[in-house]
Amino acid sequence: MSSSALSRLSNLRGHFHPTDSNNDKGGSDGLAGRLIKISPEVSEALSCGRAVVALESTIISHGMPYPQNLETAKELEAIVKTNGAVPATVAILDGIPCVGLSMEELKRLAILGTRAQKTARRDIVHVVATRGNGATTVSATMFFSSMVGIPIFVTGGIGGVHRHGEHTMDISSDLTELGRTPVTVISAGVKSMLDIPRTLEYLETQGVCVATYKTNEFPAFFTETSGCKVPCRVDSPEDCARLIDANMKLKLDTGILIAVPIPKEHSASGSVIESAIQRALKEARDKNITGNAETPFLLARVNELTGGASLASNIALVKNNALVGTRIAVALAQLRNKGGFESVP
Repeated sequence: MSSSALSRLSNLRGHFHPTDSNNDKGGSDGLAGRLIKISPEVSEALSCGRAVVALESTIISHGMPYPQNLETAKELEAIVKTNGAVPATVAILDGIPCVGLSMEELKRLAILGTRAQKTARRDIVHVVATRGNGATTVSATMFFSSMVGIPIFVTGGIGGVHRHGEHTMDISSDLTELGRTPVTVISAGVKSMLDIPRTLEYLETQGVCVATYKTNEFPAFFTETSGCKVPCRVDSPEDCARLIDANMKLKLDTGILIAVPIPKEHSASGSVIESAIQRALKEARDKNITGNAETPFLLARVNELTGGASLASNIALVKNNALVGTRIAVALAQLRNKGGFESVP
């Protein structure tokens, strides 16, 4: 490995073992500001205590083809902006972790597509050291969000325990990240081709607070219900903000998962989706597709088998999550800055 690569790894390692705990507490002026490229808009918002919403980049690179991926990314950022917060799309470009992308950077990532490495937490040091391009998954996006002080992150759906995971031990690092990183994730639950009951059991073991938004039943990504109950329900952005604020004040150092059901008008037929999932799972087994390649394959194949209906649902739910997540971020900023709430739409 070259000396420059070793130097970059040494710098990143400083995040785990900082030598000066008083000066290196993250943010745009601390350790994070020296390791991460933070956009001026995001940096200013963080320094002023304004609402910021982190967005992952795997949905851009691996979720859909160009130019649909670019248009979706722009629409998500627009939803965040028009509802009172600053969007911070996270990615690694030329080995530099970026929090907040310019339009040129967003377009570059969209054109790269699957040539950008799907980057979970375990992959960060390799992508940085080799000056590669990485599209961040939930775990990596949470890591960088926490590093710079962004408390809320919006995604479509998190990873989880894969079906037959009790035999394969194929469990997404998203779950362990939620157990050790104090960032709240707004999602439509767990991707429905995964084992939702076992995923919830694993999150309980990790000590993660799981809350459903305006419902008593955990959603199943493409559909509103999964048959699984959770002990915590929140019914407004203010409820969510109080939950997050309590978690931050108590320094539990765990994340929160807020599960938002897909809007009813965009919900797919449960039986149609499940039939497509079962067929896609069989094809994945027959082709020996495993690891981090499995979920993108399953999503793409389910979309083919449903005639594009699942992708349309996916886009609709992530836009809804962006709206809900932004309202929560605004409510949290008001609570922490002023000690109370103004009207949140």
